[in-house]
Amino acid sequence: MATTSQRVVITGATGLIGRLVCAALQKRGYELVIFSRDPAQARTILPAAATYVAWSPAAEGPWAAALDGVAAVVHLAGAPISKGLLGPRWTDDYKAQIRDSRVLGTRGIVSAMAAAAHPPAVFVCASAIGYYGYRDATPLNEESPAGSDFVADVTVAWEREAARAQDSGVRTVRLRTGLFLDPDDGVLPQIITPFKLRSGGPVGSGDQYYSWIHPADHLNLLLNALSDERYNGPINATAPNPVTNREFAATLGKVLNSPSWLPVPEFSLRLTLGEMADLVVKGQRVLPARARALGYEFKYPALEPALRDLLK
Repeated sequence: MATTSQRVVITGATGLIGRLVCAALQKRGYELVIFSRDPAQARTILPAAATYVAWSPAAEGPWAAALDGVAAVVHLAGAPISKGLLGPRWTDDYKAQIRDSRVLGTRGIVSAMAAAAHPPAVFVCASAIGYYGYRDATPLNEESPAGSDFVADVTVAWEREAARAQDSGVRTVRLRTGLFLDPDDGVLPQIITPFKLRSGGPVGSGDQYYSWIHPADHLNLLLNALSDERYNGPINATAPNPVTNREFAATLGKVLNSPSWLPVPEFSLRLTLGEMADLVVKGQRVLPARARALGYEFKYPALEPALRDLLK
């Protein structure tokens, strides 16, 4: 980084990815400034940060002063698009929350960085492969155009706000994350449950692609984005070998030594999840072209070793 400061602001620190990022940054000697709507709770969950700042995604406030002179900002905050295969359902009110928590939150952070006397050197903003929309088997990289469904529209608006930081001279990375595999939280525990009950199988047609990533590789990409000035713009945080849902189910069944042939009908998911069912019955074949061009070597490029490591 171009600054001697070792302070890093992080939003969304108490989330699944945020907790991993905080631990990794602390190991590397960085001082964490955690922005949270509930600083007391954040202190309980992550007790080793240097500072805890009350922050609201939709409001200006004295928190902006904490951005002055920090080395970097890692912005991960946003209402969950999905908590596994369970709710919350995408009501109109919740869809507005998904959008506003990302767009307004990012707008506020970027505006505060622009107003800082000493803005950070780098801004790493979470994003999602939902940017591309649903394209079935079409290979997608960072140059591929955006989609037009709800998640794509939200992600485009989210990234538009993040990209404004570049105008203030802040190197900006938008990390487009795929299916984040964690055995204890997020989507993977929900996918695993029927396999543990020996009733797992593909979802719908099984032809839809799942673009996944192991937490270790996601974390390494994010850390590289902080320290390597070649990282800029959108970067797909996905493993280089996406698989169809049918392949995912078969591999998971093999790793868990469980049957993997019982299909989950699309109509039953739509009855349960409504519009949110699109996340599992439609697919995206996303490739990490920029990461590979930058020389990043994935620790877990293939699904079976990744699942064996996570589920050992």
